[in-house]
Formats: sequence, C-alpha cells, structure tokens
Amino acid sequence: MPEALIVEAVRTPVGKRGGGLSEIHSADLGAHVLSEVVARQDVDPALVDDVIMGCTDTLGSQAGNIARTAWLAAGLPDHVPGVTVDRQCGSSQQAVHFATQAVLSGTADLVVAAGVQNMSQLPISAAMLAGREYGFPDPFSGSAGWQKRYGDVDVSQFQSAEMIARHWDISREAMEAFALGSHQRAIDAIDACRFDAELAPLADCSVDECPRRDTTLAKMAGLPPLSPGSRITAAVSSQICDGASAVLVASDAFVAEHGLRPLARVHHISVRAADPVWMLTGPIPATQHALRKCGLDIADIDLFEVNEAFASVVLAWIEEMGADPARVNVNGGGIALGHPIGATGTKLLTTLVHELRRRGGRYALQTMCEGGGTANVTVIERV
Repeated sequence: MPEALIVEAVRTPVGKRGGGLSEIHSADLGAHVLSEVVARQDVDPALVDDVIMGCTDTLGSQAGNIARTAWLAAGLPDHVPGVTVDRQCGSSQQAVHFATQAVLSGTADLVVAAGVQNMSQLPISAAMLAGREYGFPDPFSGSAGWQKRYGDVDVSQFQSAEMIARHWDISREAMEAFALGSHQRAIDAIDACRFDAELAPLADCSVDECPRRDTTLAKMAGLPPLSPGSRITAAVSSQICDGASAVLVASDAFVAEHGLRPLARVHHISVRAADPVWMLTGPIPATQHALRKCGLDIADIDLFEVNEAFASVVLAWIEEMGADPARVNVNGGGIALGHPIGATGTKLLTTLVHELRRRGGRYALQTMCEGGGTANVTVIERV
C-alpha cells in the first residue's frame, strides 16, 4: 500500500474580526495558501490531482465551490479540479482525510487539502440564517424524522458547552484559567517566532492578531455569561476570525520520484460521532476509537491539538483521556488564536506538523468537535 506523506503545510496568520484579512475576498484568501503550498516545495502545480478545501457558510464569496474558485484565482492550471467539503468545524481536517484516502488507494499521487473562512464578511451560521428567507428557521424544524427522534430540543454549540461544563463539573474559574493559559502560550509562541516557518503573511496581516496580551483573570471574571446562570463567557470561547491554510499530501512514490522532503507520515485517520444535541463531546469517543485502531496509548502521543471551541470541551477531553495537559495545545488554541471554522482543521495540522518536527517527537494527534456531534482524529508520525 502507498504511504501518504505530508510534504508541506502553510497557513495565513489568523486575522481578528474586522482585522487585517477582513476585506480580502475568500477566493483570494484561499488562493494565497494554495499558491504558497506548492511553491514552497517547488512542485509543479500541473501535477496536482485534486484540491479539496473545507469551508462552511458557503454563500456569497464562499459559494459555488470555493476550492475550484480559489485555485483558479491563484492563476494555477485550469485542468486541476477542486471540491468543497463541509463537515462544520472539521471541514478541512476532513479534506486531509479525503486527500489521504485518495493517496492510500492509489487513485491520486498529489492532493492539496486546504481550508478557508472569512468570518468578518460572512458570520458564523450565515447559511442557516439565509434559509429563513425561504421559510426554514433552522435546519431541523419541519423534519418529521428529526422531530420524532429529538423533538424541539435546542441544538446549540453554546448549550453543549454549558452541558459539558456542568456534566464534568468544570467551573467557570477553571475554564478562565485554561483560557488565560491559551493566551499566554500563544503569545510565547509568537514572541519566540515559533510560527514563522508555517506562516504565509498576506496584505497587512503578518502575525496572528487574536491573542490578547492584556487579558487577566480579573478581566475575564468581569464578563457577563452568554445566558443567565451559564458558566460560559466569551473569554472561554473561540474567537471569530479570518484565515486560510493548506497541506500538501503526496504518495511515497511521488515524493521519491520528485526528490521532495516529507515532513510527516499520516499514520491514522478516522471519524466518529456522538449525540448531536450534546454535539461537542465527539472528540472523546473519536480519540478512544483512533487509539484502539492504531494500537497506541495516550502516553505514546508526544503532542495533541484539541480544538478550543470552548474551554469545557478540551478540559473534559483531557479528563476522560488522561492526557498530559502539558502536551495539549502547547502553542495556544482557538481561544487565543481564533477558530476560522472551515480553515481550522488544516491550520491546526500545520502547527502540529511544524511543532512535532521542532521538538523531535514521534507521534502527534489532532481532534476537534464538530456540528452534528462528529469528530475527526488524525495521527501523524514525524519522518
């Protein structure tokens, strides 16, 4: 069987809402990393078999198969196809999985997996809100099958984050301490230039804009809850932002033939799901399943990226998995660095690949919660 190797991984800096990337058309935002990911390895873009790009809220500048539009906007060969994937927050991580499957099957030798999201221009859930014009208040109302199974229960990521905090008895104070740590780790990484190798600056955005250098526990404690009596506040939630990221996946035969330098091998890919109302608990059973399939133990993993959609999600995962917190999100996460939904999967993988190499570790694992209760897991091995 062929091996699937990651030969390059890049991302834009993450622009805060209304920040340095906010005025850039989504196709141009995606085009930037697509151009960069092939240029850095001096790979002939005409040899790319497919472009798979994650994106949610695909309307406006993100409509009409943004993967194809971004590739063409980059001026790259027009015979190369593209397809857009929506697995909510896991969209571009799933793009990596599809790319890996294509390479492992022998049906492709070189695939770009990427993600893009401009949340300043198209706010989160914009597609759902647009449906109201056509008589659909949300994706569930009016479905006889959904109503029979789940009734009129509120399906909300904020409600899920609160349910997780209460079920695992995670206090607001514990979440705020975690959030502060995320900011501190991110700022340390920026100041130490640890992101430099993975960044592809664009326009006026040359550094991640979201981390708050002046945040404190006292400031967090003064914020109102998202709803009365809730433990969840904006401080313990991921930030709205803009960004794009891309990973180049190639077969070992292609790498050898073209003299490329792989960064890592894709050791395992899988996806599992949990209750769609609880929604954000998916990474727990997904990680357990992945480790069983790999024959690895949690202690075998040198680094973890667990998307910080909310602090409660990561803290519950750490407790259930028995993971060492010192190995989790070592350069900060979405609370500090932002969560550009469709781009986050390849963004996290980009950081994970480069940090694994910097530290000289062997295995790294990425997972993230996703709308609908699904969760992808990717395990990579340094080569």
